[in-house]
Amino acid sequence: MTGAEIDVDETLDRAGFAADENVLTRRQAEVLALRERGASQADIADRLGTSRANVSSIEASARENISKARETVAFAEALRAPVRVVLDAGTDLYDVPARVFDECDEVGVKVNYTAPELMKLVSDAAGDAVSGRNIEQELLVGITSDGEVRVRRQTRAE
Repeated sequence: MTGAEIDVDETLDRAGFAADENVLTRRQAEVLALRERGASQADIADRLGTSRANVSSIEASARENISKARETVAFAEALRAPVRVVLDAGTDLYDVPARVFDECDEVGVKVNYTAPELMKLVSDAAGDAVSGRNIEQELLVGITSDGEVRVRRQTRAE
């Protein structure tokens, strides 16, 4: 599919894009909409009257903005979570459910996961910060008031 076959304005309208309320510029949104519908960077460049290199740069910036927006949301969720459990490096993954359930019980929050599900969620979300059963890097497990679990790697400014 070429960029010329796609009605970008309709696509952005249907997706609810509002430039003044978004971390993406209108041009970034256009490029992503076209790319997500199969248009090549060369086709987009032709459509927009620019170079493929410029389209590549716009797309990279858009994806970086999206990544930063997701990180910002995750940070905000971690801040407002009523339960926050810090898991130090060296913690056994099998000890995590009891710690999380105990902290949640103290404030009356019901966790939406069983112990095995919780261990898998923490392990998957932590990526290489967990090796086997061992937590290698400090993690923050936040549990929202509706029982959803968010896992973040701790970073400390030196």
